[in-house]
Amino acid sequence: MSEHTLQVVRRDWLTEPLPDDVAQSLERLARADDVRQIAVMPDVHLSGEVCVGVAVATESLIYPAAVGSDIGCGMAAIQFAVDAELLRNQNSAGQLLCGLYRAIPSLKHAQATAPRALPAPLAARPLSAPRLEKVKQRDGLWQYGTLGRGNHFLEFQADDEDRLWLMIHSGSRAMGQAISGHHLRTSSPAPAKRLFGLDASTAEGAAYLADHDWAIAYAAHNRLSMIERVIECLDRSFQVAALPDSLIHCNHNHVRRETHGGQTYWVHRKGALSAALDEPGLIPGSMGTASFHVAGRGLADALGSSSHGAGRAMARGVASRSISVGRLQREMRGVWFDQRISPRLRDEAPSAYKDIHGVMRAQRDLTSVVRQLRPLLSYKGV
Repeated sequence: MSEHTLQVVRRDWLTEPLPDDVAQSLERLARADDVRQIAVMPDVHLSGEVCVGVAVATESLIYPAAVGSDIGCGMAAIQFAVDAELLRNQNSAGQLLCGLYRAIPSLKHAQATAPRALPAPLAARPLSAPRLEKVKQRDGLWQYGTLGRGNHFLEFQADDEDRLWLMIHSGSRAMGQAISGHHLRTSSPAPAKRLFGLDASTAEGAAYLADHDWAIAYAAHNRLSMIERVIECLDRSFQVAALPDSLIHCNHNHVRRETHGGQTYWVHRKGALSAALDEPGLIPGSMGTASFHVAGRGLADALGSSSHGAGRAMARGVASRSISVGRLQREMRGVWFDQRISPRLRDEAPSAYKDIHGVMRAQRDLTSVVRQLRPLLSYKGV
């Protein structure tokens, strides 16, 4: 049986019919060499060569595009030993926002506040090319502990018992992009007529996987560094401590070896959360809607995956053109945020995203809700 006559299993968990461009992208993915199974999440939307919101299984090939350039992008959450009442008044919210601006830059640190070295586990692990080492020593250092732009955020939330939680969404910053771009440039034939894959058993495949694992670690350390800064901020301003045992930490852009339905694959997730049985996870809505703490159900048909969020309903350009500042502010009523940057947040308005409750209903076989949270204060980089 030839490679192209093998049947690719694809299963979808959707809130609505797929747009034509998304359907075409998924069909192209199914025709890629060595793809054996595809799981399409309810937050699926178009993004580059491979849609966000998919899990893809292969036997021997690694597809960098099915991980994405923000390798290791993910979520972290932690509870504080205080009720959400802390952020009910404007003075407290304003004080906290000012503290966050000082503690967590969106792009890079000023020279005076930049870390002098990366954490030892990152500094000690070499990357596969001198060019990547240079990026690591420059951008990797200057961006360590920063949030990023776009859909990355830091949000304070209240659970159903009115307890205060922090949720952070951030990734590997410039490092993931540099690593992904390097391996695509140096290994991909030009022009590439099909989705480009690396054989995991080759030196090129091993180099990508090693650099990928470094980016996963960088992104995780980056989120934990920001949590430490936020803890210091709340302690300094309000004498409030975090509860370390409450930490939840996960990522949704990666590839790793997993077994599903008795078959062992390379499982790629691009904007898809690992949802093994009882595995804790975090699924945010938009910056004005509910978020969820979840536990996976381990469904093999979905490659043990779930959505990583609500998913975009509008492309950024469309949202920026069609959503007014007034509409954004109405949709954000009841949530503290820096209204001075409203014009630049229109593409992140709640209405630019799918309905998170519909997404959660569509994936009830993939993950279960442990806790629902409502937004109190949103901090975003622009």
